[in-house]
Amino acid sequence: MDKNLKEGYKVKNFKGETKRYVQALSLQDNPELIAAYRRIHSKEGIWPEILQGIKDSGILEMEIYILGTQLVMIVEMPADLDWDATMAKMGAGPRQAEWEEFVAQYQKAAPGQSSDEKWRMMERMFHLYD
Repeated sequence: MDKNLKEGYKVKNFKGETKRYVQALSLQDNPELIAAYRRIHSKEGIWPEILQGIKDSGILEMEIYILGTQLVMIVEMPADLDWDATMAKMGAGPRQAEWEEFVAQYQKAAPGQSSDEKWRMMERMFHLYD
């Protein structure tokens, strides 16, 4: 078990105002596929072109959390960036289409879907109100 589960995860601080998006996606219910999906998202397994494409799109931080077959992705970006334009820029990056086709085998998604089509945007229903 990851020691951070009880200790928490450090959050980066960014200059300027940011906004956060939270999305969900389901994986195939297959322990071997889930283990492989974890490996390809590890520091050693992720394709360098994918990491660079995320950074080049303007995204400041992207985290994926897992519980069973459910994934939650948190994306933090500058407040003045447009979500659709950012996703289009990232989707046009080197090897991005190849990556999406590759990871689709692990995900419960229709063939040929882009990342933005597979991940479902989540609605915030609570926060510490001011």
